[in-house]
Amino acid sequence: MLILSRKKDESIIIDGNIEVKILEIEDGKVRIGIEAPKNIDIFRKELYASIQEENKEAANLKLNIKEMNQLLKKKI
Repeated sequence: MLILSRKKDESIIIDGNIEVKILEIEDGKVRIGIEAPKNIDIFRKELYASIQEENKEAANLKLNIKEMNQLLKKKI
C-alpha cells in the first residue's frame, strides 16, 4: 500500500489518466474528487463488495437453474 499525505486542493495522478483531488477537510471528513475516463468504473468499497456478492449469488442461481432444467429433462 502506498501512503501519501495531501493538503486541500492537492492531487495525485494514477496511471496518467486518473486524478484524485482533495476538495475539503472538515470535522474528520475528507471530501475527494475523482476525474477518470468514462470507461473506468469507480465505486465506494462497501458498494463494490455488495455488487461482487450479488454477482456471486446470481452466478449460483444461474447454475441452479441449469441443474434444474437438466433434472426436468431427465424426468420427462
